[in-house]
Amino acid sequence: MAELVDASDLKSGGGFLRVGSSPTSGNEYFNIGEKMKWFQKRKGIEKESKKREIPDGVWVKCDSCGEILYRKEIEKNLMVCPKCNYHFQINSSLYKKILLDEGTFEEEDDNLRTLDPLNFKNYKKKLKEAMTKTSLNECIISGQAKIYGRDIEICIMDFSFIGGSMGSVVGEKVKRAIYRASDLNLPLVIVSASGGARMHEGILSLMQMAKTATALNKLETPFISILTHPTTAGVLASYASLGDIIIAEPGALIGFAGPRVIKQTIKKELPEGFQRAEFLLEHGLIDLVVSRKDLRDTVNTLLMHLC
Repeated sequence: MAELVDASDLKSGGGFLRVGSSPTSGNEYFNIGEKMKWFQKRKGIEKESKKREIPDGVWVKCDSCGEILYRKEIEKNLMVCPKCNYHFQINSSLYKKILLDEGTFEEEDDNLRTLDPLNFKNYKKKLKEAMTKTSLNECIISGQAKIYGRDIEICIMDFSFIGGSMGSVVGEKVKRAIYRASDLNLPLVIVSASGGARMHEGILSLMQMAKTATALNKLETPFISILTHPTTAGVLASYASLGDIIIAEPGALIGFAGPRVIKQTIKKELPEGFQRAEFLLEHGLIDLVVSRKDLRDTVNTLLMHLC
C-alpha cells in the first residue's frame, strides 16, 4: 500500500511517498522530488547526447586488427596502426613528406597527358574523375629532390589514381626519370603502388614493361625500389623488381597474379602469408622490410654506402 504524504510541495520538488503501513513492515519514505530531479537530469543528458554529431572521417577502423582509431592520432603515426603495425595505404603527397627534405621536390614531366588511343569505353571519363579526385594528372609523379641533403631522382606512384595502373604516360615518366638519373649521375628511387598494367590502353600499356626494363639496363647509378601495398602484375614484373636494393613496407601485397588465380592454376593450397612482404623476404625476392617511420633513414643509409 502506498500513500502520498505532504504533496503540496510536489511541483517544487517536495513531497514523500510512504510505502507499507503494517506493524511488521513499518513505514518507508521516498523523496519524490529527488527522484523526479534525477529523471529530469537523465532526460537532459539524453537530449544533449542526441544533439551531438560526429563528423565523418574522425574515426578509422584498422583493416587488420579491427581497432577503432582516432584519425588525428593515426595521422601523427604516419597512417600506421599503433595496435598491430598495419600500414594503411597513403598517397604520393604523404610519401613526399615522409621521404624527402621539405621543399626540395622539383617535379618534371608534369605536362605529359594520357590520351585514349583505343577509344576505350568511359576511359576519358575515368581519367577526368581521377584527376578531380586526386588533383594529379597521372598516377605517378617524378622529379629531383633531396634526402638529408643528397640529390636524387625519384618517382612516386599513387594508388588512388585508377589503382596506380601503368599506362603509356606512366611508362614514359619512369623512362625519362631513369635517363635523367643517368645523365645527372644521380641515384634513382621509385616508390611503387600499383594494380598492374592499365587495361584501357591494351597492348600499349604492356609495352611499358619492356621500355622501362630496357632503360634500367643502361642505368649505372644506384636504384632503390620501394614496394608498398599493393605492388602487383606488370609493374612488379618490370621496374619495381629490378632495383639494386628492393625494400617493402610491412604486410605489403606483392605478386604478379592474384592468390586466387594461382591457386586455381596449380590446384594446390598456398602457404600462409603467401605474397606478403615478410614471406617474400624469407624467400629472397626482396632485401628489406622496413616500417614507414624508418623508411627515410634506411634509404639515406643505403645511399651513403652505394653512392
